[in-house]
Amino acid sequence: MRDEAKIRQQLESRLDELRLRVSAIEAEFRQPLDDDFGEQAVDREDDETLDAVELAAIAEIELIEDALTRLRGGTYGLCVSCGDEIAPKRLEALPACRLCITCAQAAEKA
Repeated sequence: MRDEAKIRQQLESRLDELRLRVSAIEAEFRQPLDDDFGEQAVDREDDETLDAVELAAIAEIELIEDALTRLRGGTYGLCVSCGDEIAPKRLEALPACRLCITCAQAAEKA
């Protein structure tokens, strides 16, 4: 049996962490560029990396928000594709996962 309160707390804690990360990245993007062109080039390279980190965080935020919705709706732990139960070990490793291992593997091949 799953401890839904513990799962909710884990998901909400991770969500808070990711939102702070996104806020920090957005604050970094608002910083003015250095007058030195060499420094600007370095800053722009850093911006590309930060952009990738931000996009990954936003994608994870969406997964967590979806998992919290499923938790509230009583469908957490069920594959959104086939409706089968997601293995407890998989949920332990990836608490926001939406797919059972079979459907996840099929989605990767597609």
